[in-house]
Amino acid sequence: MGISFVRIDDRLIHGQVATTWVRNYNIEQVAVINDQLSKDPLQESVIKMAAPTGVYAVLIDINSFIAVAKKGFKKKTMLIFTNPTDVLKVVENGVELPFINVGGMKYREGRAKLTEAVSVTEEDMEAFKKLVEHGLDIEIQMVPSSEKQKITKFLGLNKSEGRNV
Repeated sequence: MGISFVRIDDRLIHGQVATTWVRNYNIEQVAVINDQLSKDPLQESVIKMAAPTGVYAVLIDINSFIAVAKKGFKKKTMLIFTNPTDVLKVVENGVELPFINVGGMKYREGRAKLTEAVSVTEEDMEAFKKLVEHGLDIEIQMVPSSEKQKITKFLGLNKSEGRNV
């Protein structure tokens, strides 16, 4: 059991997550991890309503999640983050993740487009680089049937060597 799937998607729980990823990984519970959103009771209600029937969903701040994660999970768990910086905080605090799937990161002013669905800031790029240095495999993939793209392709890194190419 434990953490089975980790996704960065600023849309949180939505159709693709609820109908494809949860089913594809037989997820039993979903944790949305974000400091700002965790303070909003309305967001928590929306998260719980958006979860598929029979799947427990929780909205939790980063530090609380780290404390819970260090105790382990008894159910197949999916983690959803809105950005790679939050993922990096979790990893740097000793939480082991299997890999990272990147879904939607909306384009906004000041962001660079990596793909049609993923746009990043300089801070995001630095966080992705550090996550790769921690040995994490990071792939951009919208749904299980779509093509995977390694994040290292966009970072100018060769993962096996762990340095700039």
